[in-house]
Amino acid sequence: MGQVLVAMSGGVDSAVAAALLVEAGHEVTGVHLKLAVVPTEQQVPGHGCCTLDDAQDARRAAQVLGVPFYVWDMAEEFRREVQDPFAASYAAGITPNPCVTCNERVKYAALLDRATRLGFDALATGHHARLRRGGLPVTDPGPGTELHRAADVRKDQSYVLYVATPEQLDRTLLPVGELTKAEVRDRASAAGFRVADKPDSYDVCFIPDGDTAGYLADRLPEAPGPIVDVDGAELGEHDGVWRYTIGQRRGLGTAVGSHQRRFVVDVDAPSRTVVVGPRDALACTWLEVAAPTWAVAAPPAPGARVGVQIRAHAPAVAASLRATDGPGWRVELDTPLHGVALGQAAVLYDGDDRRCLGGGRVTRAQRPAGLPLTTVR
Repeated sequence: MGQVLVAMSGGVDSAVAAALLVEAGHEVTGVHLKLAVVPTEQQVPGHGCCTLDDAQDARRAAQVLGVPFYVWDMAEEFRREVQDPFAASYAAGITPNPCVTCNERVKYAALLDRATRLGFDALATGHHARLRRGGLPVTDPGPGTELHRAADVRKDQSYVLYVATPEQLDRTLLPVGELTKAEVRDRASAAGFRVADKPDSYDVCFIPDGDTAGYLADRLPEAPGPIVDVDGAELGEHDGVWRYTIGQRRGLGTAVGSHQRRFVVDVDAPSRTVVVGPRDALACTWLEVAAPTWAVAAPPAPGARVGVQIRAHAPAVAASLRATDGPGWRVELDTPLHGVALGQAAVLYDGDDRRCLGGGRVTRAQRPAGLPLTTVR
């Protein structure tokens, strides 16, 4: 048993994570992170995770457990490392994943570093993912820890934790990964937590109303450019490429007047061009990631068979790894993936689709032969 810092968001998962660690005999301290600064009038109940109510819910859970509790202000780090790059990515025609970035730079990695400096043996979170050591569930920090999908695959969050290195995983605990969501809520109710029935939040925490375009419009200037079809025909004009992302179908405007559905298939920021086309134009047969992060001590070798997942709740697609001339890897897909976008996280799993190997940001992706676009820039 050891001293464990538990990141308590104010939700049911992190509250139960803390409770499980107390039951197991660990010396638990709870901490709530103040991250996104969302004006009161823009807050939406049940959306986001950075409101005053969330902090109060976390504090009450800590009080029920009788453990020390603190609130750490990391809003400046969050703005610098997550919010500013989020807007800059859209301006560059890139589709960011702020939850992955947050874990990579703030909520997981930076918090773990701070916990270690303060003398804690491990950091625990309420993420739905499992840790294994020698094939067995992990109950204490230690070497040889590997990241696996959660017991409740529908709630699995290993995708957003792929950035964890083996050294970081060795100092991590994920108690609720062994439970289904229903079991988590049952335990919360039995413990007397008022968050037992609190809804899950699926929105970007700093855009609780879900209006990404509106958020970006307040931060990025209008930059008009053409909307063109894959055959080169100009269909209309937009007022900023940051309003569009690969695979988008809604909000293309009346300029797309085709009987066949059109999707955004490319966003070229330098020329301010948004290209639309049929769904088939979204299909990719391979993608590349640069400088991947490996969550395992022995990274896979060229030719290894893997599953690749490009969205948090998308199914993995079977693929083979190939080395490239640079530091990255090519992932050759058995079946085409639709809607692969530059900047997305491509996360790799081993053959049984349980153990997370690591992953990286998409830097290139092959389009079907015969179409004008050959790569996602």
